[in-house]
Amino acid sequence: MLPKRLMSNDTLLSADMLNWITAALGAGATVRSAHQMAGSSSTTLYGIDAQQAGRELKLVLRLYDNAEWLAEEPDVAAHEAAALGLAGQTGLPVPECIAFDAQGAVCGVPALLMTRVPGAINITPADFADWLRQLAAPLARIHALPTRDFPWNFFPYYDLQQPTIPAWSGVPAAWEQAFAVLQGPPPEEHYCFIHRDYHPMNVLWQDDTLCGIVDWPNACYGPAGFDAAYCRLDLVAMYGLAVADQFLRIYEAQTGASLHPYWDLLALADWLPQPEVYSPWQVFGLPHVDTPLLRQRLDEHLVSTLARLR
Repeated sequence: MLPKRLMSNDTLLSADMLNWITAALGAGATVRSAHQMAGSSSTTLYGIDAQQAGRELKLVLRLYDNAEWLAEEPDVAAHEAAALGLAGQTGLPVPECIAFDAQGAVCGVPALLMTRVPGAINITPADFADWLRQLAAPLARIHALPTRDFPWNFFPYYDLQQPTIPAWSGVPAAWEQAFAVLQGPPPEEHYCFIHRDYHPMNVLWQDDTLCGIVDWPNACYGPAGFDAAYCRLDLVAMYGLAVADQFLRIYEAQTGASLHPYWDLLALADWLPQPEVYSPWQVFGLPHVDTPLLRQRLDEHLVSTLARLR
């Protein structure tokens, strides 16, 4: 019988999974403990403590167990493995892929074993200006990678050809304007490797210093401006428009780029039709953000973005 320390929330890592992990680590490797990690809403994460050749290893096992996601992207484990390999070329602190189970032959669902980047989520910083500067800084290095041949390409999550004005919004006319813009041609933009889901919950900190960038299964070849816009969208939802605008000024000063409002509108559309509070925000320090406040902030962001188009 497997030791009880490998049980987490009544979920046991099977003997086959443990054998797969130790085989990937090499001769003499053992798994000492496993625990389920907080902060993920679309996959299940296990922190794995292992030992191999006298070395203590901190790992993460990611199980892609969201059936809806897998139906749309059955190659997600291979996708993230490839993205981690490419992201590692930036010199930024990102996990290293050790092995992946593309079809779930061993783990039951597609899975990825990677190194665990040290640090913790910090969404209540003492110095917001410095926190935003550090948050913006990695984007230029990510976008500098030559990745035209990366096989996963950007696409919007929302069907822009069949838009519906969200019933919850207090500014329906503004959404009509936004959809008219989004159904037109996109602006010229630098296409490159992008994270595609870059926001404060996917960045780790240690002693007020950014020390890790995680969660790469959506990375793709796409428009650089979208990464900044998507991060801004989360900042609007979490803290309000003023913080997101401060991030925009920092990002543009650091990169010399000018973020076209189109990308902010496209990021907003990604959250349709029914934006809801992301539960880990509350777990990590933002319990006051509820659905009415979130939707109010998104309306404010929409109106402000359209004003930048004029």
